[in-house]
Amino acid sequence: MKTFCNMEKQIHVFYTGMVQGVGFRFTTEDIAKDLGVCGWVKNLALGGVEIMAQAPEDVLKEFLSRINQHFSHYIRDVDIQWFPASNEFKKFSIEL
Repeated sequence: MKTFCNMEKQIHVFYTGMVQGVGFRFTTEDIAKDLGVCGWVKNLALGGVEIMAQAPEDVLKEFLSRINQHFSHYIRDVDIQWFPASNEFKKFSIEL
């Protein structure tokens, strides 16, 4: 599988709702690996989930769409910020 670790777009995403304890991080990691997205996902102390991800814009939109398809019942709010890619990621991982 091709990975997009040196690309032009990066997103920083915060999800709130019932997003912990439902397999959110593991499913997000699987989706990222399937699409070749680089970055990380982690749980936040106040119950949300944070994602940093990098890939072409169309791939990132598909990544977000798949996350929403899996977890729309659990997501209360999402905050997405788009940036130029930092090219700092080599793979996608779950951070602690």
